Amino acid sequence: MTAVVDKIAAARLRPAESQQVFRAVLDALARPGRIVELPSDLLAGTPAVLQPVLALADLATPVAVLDDGAGWADAVSAVTSAPVVGIDVARFVAATRPMTAQELRSACRGSALAPEDGTKVCLSVSEVDGDDWLLSGPGIADRAQVSGVDGLLAARNEAVANYPAGIDLLLITADGRMAGIPRTTVIEGKGF
Repeated sequence: MTAVVDKIAAARLRPAESQQVFRAVLDALARPGRIVELPSDLLAGTPAVLQPVLALADLATPVAVLDDGAGWADAVSAVTSAPVVGIDVARFVAATRPMTAQELRSACRGSALAPEDGTKVCLSVSEVDGDDWLLSGPGIADRAQVSGVDGLLAARNEAVANYPAGIDLLLITADGRMAGIPRTTVIEGKGF
């Protein structure tokens, strides 16, 4: 019980901190592949991958936290009042552990009439600055390059195949570097 209480205390964001995270998420999704930084002072004690969910979720925002029983789902729910649900109905998914391709495929995609219901998937990655994935599309002047998550490219492309429905990805390193990949971005992977 003490561990969950400690996680709840570490996960609380003040309004100004939530605004900083919100701005970083907007910048990341508006400029796919560009590396933005989450506020470094928020990273002590809480995984960086949870910051977008902690800043943006509320009691009307269903969330899923994939954490292998580390207790972060309870902390996120307590701090945001967001209901914890399955991936297939969550508006936000935060994965502190590696996500499988099947889990990514099952993320809620919304619909043509309600694309805003598509999930924002926050993935913890070891690196975002690299050239594993080549990005093109709106918000990218020429081409951008990021390091992605091995084995998830086909699942991501399947999840955005029925635009405007689809999912948006936020790739987030432990030190708070983040790259956004909205559903409008075309990804080509080296060796995929």
